[in-house]
Amino acid sequence: MRNLTLAIALGLSAAAAQAEEMKMAVTTSFHNSGLAEVLLPEIKQDTGIDVQLLVVGTGQAIKLGETGDVDAILVHAKAAEEAFVAAGHGTHRREIMYNDFVIIGPDADPAGVREADSAAAALTAIEQAGAPFVSRGDDSGTHKKELSLWNAAGIDPGAGAEWYKAAGAGMGAALNTASGMGAYIMSDRASWLNFGNKGDLALLFAGDPILFNQYAYLPVNPDKGDYIKSDLAAELEGWLTSARAKALIDGYRVAGEQLFTFNAQMTDASKAAE
Repeated sequence: MRNLTLAIALGLSAAAAQAEEMKMAVTTSFHNSGLAEVLLPEIKQDTGIDVQLLVVGTGQAIKLGETGDVDAILVHAKAAEEAFVAAGHGTHRREIMYNDFVIIGPDADPAGVREADSAAAALTAIEQAGAPFVSRGDDSGTHKKELSLWNAAGIDPGAGAEWYKAAGAGMGAALNTASGMGAYIMSDRASWLNFGNKGDLALLFAGDPILFNQYAYLPVNPDKGDYIKSDLAAELEGWLTSARAKALIDGYRVAGEQLFTFNAQMTDASKAAE
């Protein structure tokens, strides 16, 4: 019995020693969507890689990549991503999937956002009504996109506007704040659909092409140090751009609605075509 127990212990130790771990910084919107809970077990099963997620805003994820504290990042702010690669912090940028941003607000819609014909018109209506609006305010990809939309509408909501509330929080927490306040907010569609505390909030505006939301994978440059697991990052990229990943990403639904659309240039496209 003692020998059997020892053999089991040695077997478990050997299995643990063979486990391969890597760190990936991801956005709160990706995590809040629930897709990570679908993908990570399948990644581990197919590749043996145990992906440890650091869930932060895009700005913080990029900083973690710059300091070499993660092996890869999965974010959604194209200009910041391209700057990350151009500065030598990442080896390249690989698009994986997309969804879109939507404007959420109280179902009564005091600002009349439902009647807007563009994202700029929707934000202008909120500003003119002085209706409360909750911003992520955390330098995330969603926050960066929101600021660009205000700018496109010719509005500076940070200039002492009492109706504009910066939460300084992730997508889920910001949605909770908006729900509690009965405020407007911009969210990625996936986080909104997976959000359980909707209260009186409703999806009021979507469909403007400017609300397109692309997610990309960026391996951290191995020149950051020998501890960067670039081999695992490359293997993970291969999996994320495979037919297997496409099926899981396109097949993920909440309340019958598809949350993401895979659009990577596939690693195994020739196999998928067979």
